[in-house]
Amino acid sequence: MREDNRNLIVAIVLSVAVLIGWQYFFAAPEAERQRLANQQQQSTQVNPTAPTPSQAGGPSAPVPGTVPGAPVAPVVESREAALARSPRVAIDTPSIAGSINLRGGRVDDVALKHYRETVDPRSPNIVLFSPSGSPNPYYADFGWVGTQAGPLPGPDTIWTADKQTLTPSSPVTLTWDNGQGLVFRRIVSVDEKSMFTVKNEVENRGSAAVTLHPYGLVSRHGKPTTLGYYVLHEGLIGVLGDQGLQEYTYANLDKEEAVPGQNTVGKVWDSVTGGFVGITDKYWAAAVIPDQTQVYQGSFTMRQAPNGQTYQANMLGAAQTLAPGATTEVTQRLFAGAKEVAVVDNYGEALNIKNFDLLIDWGWFYFITKPLFKVLDFFYRLFGNFGVAILLVTVVLKLIFFPLANKSYASMAKMKAVQPEMASIRERYADDKMKQQQALMELYKKEKINPVAGCWPVLIQIPVFFALYKVLFVTIEMRHAPFFGWIRDLAAPDPTSIFNLFGLLPYNPGAVPVLGSFLMIGVWPIIMGITMWLQMKMNPEPPDPVQKQVFAWMPVIFTFMLGSFPAGLVIYWAWNNLLSVTQQAFIMKRNGVKIELWDNLRSTFNRKSPAKG
Repeated sequence: MREDNRNLIVAIVLSVAVLIGWQYFFAAPEAERQRLANQQQQSTQVNPTAPTPSQAGGPSAPVPGTVPGAPVAPVVESREAALARSPRVAIDTPSIAGSINLRGGRVDDVALKHYRETVDPRSPNIVLFSPSGSPNPYYADFGWVGTQAGPLPGPDTIWTADKQTLTPSSPVTLTWDNGQGLVFRRIVSVDEKSMFTVKNEVENRGSAAVTLHPYGLVSRHGKPTTLGYYVLHEGLIGVLGDQGLQEYTYANLDKEEAVPGQNTVGKVWDSVTGGFVGITDKYWAAAVIPDQTQVYQGSFTMRQAPNGQTYQANMLGAAQTLAPGATTEVTQRLFAGAKEVAVVDNYGEALNIKNFDLLIDWGWFYFITKPLFKVLDFFYRLFGNFGVAILLVTVVLKLIFFPLANKSYASMAKMKAVQPEMASIRERYADDKMKQQQALMELYKKEKINPVAGCWPVLIQIPVFFALYKVLFVTIEMRHAPFFGWIRDLAAPDPTSIFNLFGLLPYNPGAVPVLGSFLMIGVWPIIMGITMWLQMKMNPEPPDPVQKQVFAWMPVIFTFMLGSFPAGLVIYWAWNNLLSVTQQAFIMKRNGVKIELWDNLRSTFNRKSPAKG
């Protein structure tokens, strides 16, 4: 096999391996299994039981080191009906609409004003939190646990509010007297984005000292439907002091060992300082943030009930002893909203929250993915279009890697220039492969040719491809970001398809079981395939018929594989191919090597034309 063809085959095989692996592990992981699992999950999201409940006023005698949960309302009803069952304080900010439940004092009603379920501006707003008794309870709770303190505020406690509406300029104070000497106050404030500040105060008007532990938690009842992509974390997440980032999927948490003293399974981290605990979806998250200077216990727990599971991310503060006549307080925060990069980063810096930026799943290649997003965001702010930003970033990357690509293409050009001499060596030593290889190596050395240089352009593209895929997949800024024409969401596949004549036929190819994702071949994947075909035509056609067929089918294979990828990634790949063709033509011309493109195109179309005469 000729050396240049061997190198090209190596590069192609590597690229195909990456894309097939991506399709298998990330783009379509067991689609049928996921569909069946989702059906089962939806059936379990009804009336699950929360851990360590107290049916009356709250957990008056908890096991030391435990965080309370709450019983789910016995009757499952619509979200609207569940909201109407309890007195509430409205939440109204530029970003959030919702309410605080005065029965229990929970933040259990949050909808995001700036985000909708689809690209249709008339579609419903994203709902993050829902109350107990609704089909999918999800909420945050704060309070105290302790022994010999009398009744403590719990899920059925009716708080008194001093205002009817919580706004960024108007905090709300909730008050409850347990009738045995303890008066509880909860001052809740909220900013214009996604951060609540919750200050819990206790005044001891009794005659005996009491010991209390502050807690905060995010609770989710029922196993939610997840996308199931390996490249994306969905589930419980936290930064637990020096233990660093901890991520547990719902399935992984189900397999953990029992937590001592609780009817739950999970993971507990004792004596940690700094960080946060919470639950994350692809674009949204809820996280409890303790005082970054105080020691606490963090935990992820799951409680199994006959009709579902309850997942909690908990923090339990150190014991505080309250003498008669004394008052104590603890301040915690709750993030509940969209994982906007700038917002999350600003909270981490302004509030000194340890590694709060890891709430966004930048992945193992954090050092590539986050800087790449920053560059994309810079160009977006200049031009107002993330698609244009992708095109400009591709140009910048080409300029950065130009010296390496220049050497690579120059080496390839030299390889083409010495093809006659290489053919002569192969003929001369046809029966002695050892001498043939030695002669070829001497030729490479004399002409300063790197025989593996042809692989570098493709290999360089792979990490950038990965990083851009990750950015498009996990950052909410890319969600529903339009390009031009029919591309209204760069994070979703091209919605057109050649298999329904781009919408003229009344069926959805994506609905075909198993093969559906491969049938969604839109305009941009076709453009990408054409640009790849042009790039391959820049090189001489290999003499070997098998190699020639492999190269001929490669653009088609890549077109089908990339058809289900985010449109922004396909646009990047097509644009990168065009830039590569231009760059390669420039370098080949500068090195005096014939550009094969036009001859190859002429030869291809002549072979396909019918014979005359």
